[in-house]
Amino acid sequence: MDNTRRQHGRPGWRFVLLALVVAVVISGLVRSLWLDIYYIPSASMQPLFETGDRILVSRTDFQSQPIGRGDVVVFDGRGTFAPLNSGQGPLLDAASGLGHWIGLTGSDTTYVKRVIGLPGDHVVCCGSDGRLTVNGQSLEEPYVYDGDVPSKQKFSVMVPPGRLWLLGDHRSMSADSRSLLGAPGGGMVPLDRVIGRPVQIIWPLDRFGSVERPSKAETTTKDGQ
Repeated sequence: MDNTRRQHGRPGWRFVLLALVVAVVISGLVRSLWLDIYYIPSASMQPLFETGDRILVSRTDFQSQPIGRGDVVVFDGRGTFAPLNSGQGPLLDAASGLGHWIGLTGSDTTYVKRVIGLPGDHVVCCGSDGRLTVNGQSLEEPYVYDGDVPSKQKFSVMVPPGRLWLLGDHRSMSADSRSLLGAPGGGMVPLDRVIGRPVQIIWPLDRFGSVERPSKAETTTKDGQ
């Protein structure tokens, strides 16, 4: 009787194990092709995102409508915002990657910022009105954190083809393209490093809600261009 019971139990455990493997594979495919989850580790994108938020990121949104000025992007910062090699070794990299994959920790190489300069743009801080200017025109920025100025750091940059100039919404708390002025690449992020667009805050539940693409007022310069 004992042997019979053990034999009956084995197929059940094999089925559960197979189901778990299939679930992991499907989850991996979904997250690599369509949707992913990221943890917000800092206050650099307040008030849009708070520290500890988990966001759902669409990998396909920018396929139907290209990246525009004012869009929020999640991107791989290796080679621009972060070193290509972490220096931690493969085991620590794997542990860090697992925590990031399940949404428990932030990533040292993945960032969330807002697009300010598109390829070919001339971005300057600041004009006579205290605003950033893009191609000589003042930029409307209603998303900037209340009490912050557009930037205390002065700069004048030309965005090369295939690159983006990115800033956080909480300007006084954000390490962004401004932090890399003078470094190789000058803080310009390649378009092909963009992973996707945040579309939903999924945690905590009291902040659950969609993340809309910016309105016209958030994507145009003062004269409407």
